[in-house]
Amino acid sequence: MSELDDALAIIKRGAEEILVEDELVEKLKSGKPLRIKAGFDPTAPDLHLGHTVLINKLRQFQDLGHEILFLIGDFTAMIGDPTGKSATRPALTRDQVIENAQSYEHQIYKILDPEKTLVMFNSSWMNAMDSSELIQLAAKHTVARMLERDDFSKRYSSGQSISIHEFLYPLIQGYDSVAMKADIELGGTDQKFNLLVGRQLQEQYGQKPQVVLTMPILEGLDGVQKMSKSLGNYIAIDEPANEMFGKVMSISDDLMWRYFELLSFRPMAEIDGYKQEMDAGKNPRDIKFILAEELVDRFHEVGAGKAAREEFISRFQKGAMPDDIEEKSVSAPDGEIAIGNLLKDAGLVASTSEAMRMINQGAVKIDGERVSDPKLAVSKETTHIYQVGKRRFAKVTVA
Repeated sequence: MSELDDALAIIKRGAEEILVEDELVEKLKSGKPLRIKAGFDPTAPDLHLGHTVLINKLRQFQDLGHEILFLIGDFTAMIGDPTGKSATRPALTRDQVIENAQSYEHQIYKILDPEKTLVMFNSSWMNAMDSSELIQLAAKHTVARMLERDDFSKRYSSGQSISIHEFLYPLIQGYDSVAMKADIELGGTDQKFNLLVGRQLQEQYGQKPQVVLTMPILEGLDGVQKMSKSLGNYIAIDEPANEMFGKVMSISDDLMWRYFELLSFRPMAEIDGYKQEMDAGKNPRDIKFILAEELVDRFHEVGAGKAAREEFISRFQKGAMPDDIEEKSVSAPDGEIAIGNLLKDAGLVASTSEAMRMINQGAVKIDGERVSDPKLAVSKETTHIYQVGKRRFAKVTVA
């Protein structure tokens, strides 16, 4: 393979769509370092592994010698991103934005090289734009085009309100690409419309249009819903090492390969080798150890993953955890389920009274941690390993 082919293979790894791939090839053939943009609204103080799918791709571009433009959308965060929302999203205050932005800068350098990363804030140019210039920007797009966007279209057809300022969000995100002279912009699949607005605006401002690369939305620990703090199915990158390790170990064997592709920096050839080993009979738990160690080392320090692995094994009495833990699902129609009912429904106890007795005896554990509260309620859309006594285990998803 040529150097160009190698670069394309790295860039396309895990990518959902590239618009337009021929333009990407031409930009790469120029041999010049490209300006790679990805924008993040500082809407929460902490990032989780779902956010790092894009940041990992930025690191891959960085390793290929390109210039990384990490945009913190402090101006757009005060508008509120309407993407995927069924109602107008509340805006953040300036103080909230600043606090969250500072937290982002600290966290992204666990992946990106700070010496080769340019952090930018879109307030830099948007605060300098006067009202007439903003009206001129708004004139470059039509209401009809805005209503082609799925979430706007659904809200309009169902009679739900759409505030005019929400139309400004994709326009300003697109104008960011003009101000930053981006060659390539990365975003999640849910951002495709906004990224294409950037292409259109660049052409109208006399620039070569950026290539759009979309990355898939990472599923959370349940393997179904997108990773989200509100759903409780997330792994925060600032979590303690042992918690992070345990959560990675709780994912399904199928989801493990998705995480390897989108979160690991190991070559795909090496990952394919792990698949072959598992097909040949290797315990998938041992392969999952490799993924969990890599992620813990990345977000803590080298060696932290090995220590977390040893702690994880010791929690399960150094080999008492079975090689093949049965996976089960229990229902929580009201959004949560009492621990006693969960254990009964999962077949780990014969009755809720037995569950209470086992909890009081200290014989019930969740992910290796002893349960002491018999009134504990477990939230919907979560997956954990439950243990009753020394021999009863189940990996239970609350649906």
